[in-house]
Amino acid sequence: MIVTRFAPSPTGRLHVGHAYSALFAYRMAQEAGGKFILRIEDIDPVRCHKEFEHGIYEDLGWLGLDWEKPVRRQSDHMDEYSTALTKLQNRGLLYPCFCTRKDIREEVERSGHAPHGPEGLLYPGLCKGLSDDERAAKIASGIPYAFRLDLDKALQEIKGPLTWVDRARGEQIATPEILGDAVLARKDIQTSYHLSVTIDDHVQGVTVVTRGDDLFYASHLHRLLQELLGLNVPEWHHHPFLTDEDGERLAKRNHAITIQHYREAEGKTPQDIMEMIGL
Repeated sequence: MIVTRFAPSPTGRLHVGHAYSALFAYRMAQEAGGKFILRIEDIDPVRCHKEFEHGIYEDLGWLGLDWEKPVRRQSDHMDEYSTALTKLQNRGLLYPCFCTRKDIREEVERSGHAPHGPEGLLYPGLCKGLSDDERAAKIASGIPYAFRLDLDKALQEIKGPLTWVDRARGEQIATPEILGDAVLARKDIQTSYHLSVTIDDHVQGVTVVTRGDDLFYASHLHRLLQELLGLNVPEWHHHPFLTDEDGERLAKRNHAITIQHYREAEGKTPQDIMEMIGL
């Protein structure tokens, strides 16, 4: 049975780009007689707020969506992410990184070149070569740190190429090296988007991960994490994201107009929203 999901973060009200993603996943499940899951990705206690979580339920309900209950909230499952992190750590696949953004920028300027991937600058490996004693001393002194995946060691554990299927692009060969030594646990939060979403999709039995094209490259890393942690491998469907009249992606950071505004201030109907997003 097909299982899809929509997994917003409650850091603001939903906009029409969210509506497109949610309806895309919902209709895929409905047409296949499957299940649609709503998940709240609220690992960031500073930016995530209950009022926005309630707004997500309100907006999706107004659009006519229904979802499996209870809703999984990531903040209720931090112990699961911590367990997975410990497994990777015990296998020597993680290392503490004490770098700030300033440290990384200065190292790039000093070296005169910077490795780049499709999403920009890759971590230049400042902390990767620290000795155990140096790491212990920095931790003991109270310097904040994150845990990065040691990609070289991780790839040594993989036998043969990792493949995954994107319903829009066909079979893919995973190349997680395009993201370098990614952060799997943040300095202030003992998990990351990459780690928590991969575990959640496994636990919830998601069979098709639908999300925007902007997250296509993250799927290469997620496929590696699935292999390292022995998790289920779903299919993916990366869809184009909506843009405004200037070609800018509709996103919270770009102050996209919210569904709540269209509903309450402009009197739009759910049908109006669906016509607006082309569904």
